[in-house]
Amino acid sequence: METKPPIPLAVLVGIQTPDVTDVAHEASLEELGRLVKTLGYEVVGTVSQKRDGTGAGLLLGAGKLAELAALTGGTGVVGSMAPPPKSKARQRFEGAADVVDSATNAARKPEFVIVDHELSPSQIRNLERATGAQVLDRTGVIVEIFHRHANTREARLQVEMARLKYVAPRLRESSAGGGRQQGPGAGESALALDRRKIRDRISELKDQLEAVQRDSDQRRTARRDQLRVALVGYTNAGKSSLMRALTGSQVLVEDKLFATLDTTVRIMQPETRPRVLVSDTVGFIKQLPHDLVASFRSTLAEALEASLLLFVVDASDPTYEAQLEVSRSVLREIGADAVPSRLILNKMDRVDAAGRAALREKHPDAILLSAHAPEDVSALRDTIIAFFEAMMVEDVLVLPYAKQGLIGEVYESARVLSEEHNETGRILKVRGLPGAIARLQRSLAA
Repeated sequence: METKPPIPLAVLVGIQTPDVTDVAHEASLEELGRLVKTLGYEVVGTVSQKRDGTGAGLLLGAGKLAELAALTGGTGVVGSMAPPPKSKARQRFEGAADVVDSATNAARKPEFVIVDHELSPSQIRNLERATGAQVLDRTGVIVEIFHRHANTREARLQVEMARLKYVAPRLRESSAGGGRQQGPGAGESALALDRRKIRDRISELKDQLEAVQRDSDQRRTARRDQLRVALVGYTNAGKSSLMRALTGSQVLVEDKLFATLDTTVRIMQPETRPRVLVSDTVGFIKQLPHDLVASFRSTLAEALEASLLLFVVDASDPTYEAQLEVSRSVLREIGADAVPSRLILNKMDRVDAAGRAALREKHPDAILLSAHAPEDVSALRDTIIAFFEAMMVEDVLVLPYAKQGLIGEVYESARVLSEEHNETGRILKVRGLPGAIARLQRSLAA
């Protein structure tokens, strides 16, 4: 019978700078722990220190570095990465010790150190030498989660490109020494060759992504005159649950960070005339890497081109306001802050009566709901319909008998209020968005 590999163990490291409160620092470390759990690792310890900044070469002071090294089995000293030579007797002794450890699992040391900040390549290298563990910063964890969760071709291309941009400056020569290449590219070190391959691959990915995004842009152009709602917000705020409740679709719903990376567009149910399209977008997070924001341009364009944004917030999270600001900041970055929006305080089933009253007082215009309560979802649906009704106009369309094939497009793009017939064709009184009606008028006049 095959045995499963052990779950990787990790230690979290946080630096609290003077501009960060204790509550915010603890919340950030807790969120990092959830990211690490999403990655499939188990957190077995935390080391935290208050410092003026995060620019030090070792990040931590000597005492805290020694504390961290004690957890990971490192020396606490920045030395060579090459392992010291061992005698045959020493190797036999350690081999026997490994057998005992694997049986008892008592002496296992964490293999990973996860730092709640973005690190420079030299900081990563120094920490790895001091701790004897592999070091990942917050950006590296997020990029790796995106890499594992990307499903569609567009998302995979986007994530691979962001991943390579993250990896490239952090490449270094192997401990065995890179040497020089023979043949094509002679004179290049192994490191330089690897970096050139990455640059070539990024260029190739850009070309492929542009082709895929042109198709996505065309699909969005075809939907430009339709009623479009985009669910936006922090990761794990409940957007996918709300998407499923509004549309009846079987989108992925998991209690994990970044369970959704691919934009899903579905028709709101029960279906209205004209139809309302609802899109679920990639979640945001504090310190979302800029390369990922740039890579997901196509995905985030759903928010930019929507008629209405619903900011979904986990109201049961004590840091929900900071999470909301992160979401708004990312949308400002892509220019979507001008799109009309409503605040949705979700997961109200986890909030007590006093908490509800405080939320209503603080956010009087917000919609309080639980995505799992049918009556709440129904009320939100009515709110969405009322929003679009206020934007609609009424007009009369004359559909010649020679163009009866367009009747389906009329019923799909607008609500038909009345229908009469005369010698020229059908006389339709309709209600819909001005752009959709103008497009229908052009089709009928062509």
